[in-house]
Amino acid sequence: MGFQRIVRFVPKDNDSKILLGEPVDADVDVGLAVRKGEDVKVNVYSGSSVLDAGAPTGEVATIGRILAPLAKKEVGTIRCIGLNYKKHAEEAKMSIPEIPTLFLKPDTCLADPWPAPTIIPKHTIATDSADYESELAIVISKECKNVSEEDALDYVLGYTASNDISSRAAQFAQTQWCYSKGFDGACPIGPVLVARDAIPDVGALRMRGLKNGRVLQESPLTDLIFSVQQIVSFVSQGTTLQAGTLIITGTPAGVGFAKKPSEVLRDGDEFVVEILPKIGSLVNVMKNEE
Repeated sequence: MGFQRIVRFVPKDNDSKILLGEPVDADVDVGLAVRKGEDVKVNVYSGSSVLDAGAPTGEVATIGRILAPLAKKEVGTIRCIGLNYKKHAEEAKMSIPEIPTLFLKPDTCLADPWPAPTIIPKHTIATDSADYESELAIVISKECKNVSEEDALDYVLGYTASNDISSRAAQFAQTQWCYSKGFDGACPIGPVLVARDAIPDVGALRMRGLKNGRVLQESPLTDLIFSVQQIVSFVSQGTTLQAGTLIITGTPAGVGFAKKPSEVLRDGDEFVVEILPKIGSLVNVMKNEE
């Protein structure tokens, strides 16, 4: 695989160029550092896609803008697992599912981290119902179908952070979730893709969701109902997963609609999905659709 943590970015000195590379500082939280205005230096790789990253070129560049680790054309249909944390099921007053709950987002949901704005659609502004969902995302490395749980990790390229941004008014008005979670830009991911082998135990990760600096979600990934292996196996049954397929794995307790009073996302709000160690902070700032 080559890399441990790879970032897709536009360099500071050339706004028309897209590069891939590994942060020089192996411990830097790329998203947080860029948000603070710090220079993050990257050892540039020869490839143009995380699916074939190539090798280090010897060039060092400074991040100007972080991009999603994958391009829209690479993710296909985004697979999403709902209700996959025990405590989230409890707060939603729903039973623990016996099989994964699956819904889909189109590739037009894919979005970059800050400084790209995260758009709240007019439809959601009108109902004041934009919500956040901090999630771990899986990226598939090669085409697969009917994968066993035992072999599932052989098809995982790596992990990143995502935010399953939702319109709760639309969600609760329907039994299907694709519409309420499928608006343009409703699946930002990043800031880095961490290689599968660099995270041998997903349960050792810890996730937080912070709105304007306040911690609203906090959970170890040991609270997952279905593991990475179970999820990859399940979504591949009877279905070909192509290289680059993105699977988001559910959110822990603390979502906005379950709070009293409820929390919503509005124009200007910053939301951070933090997954430590290694993945770091996916920073997004909301902007109302014009």
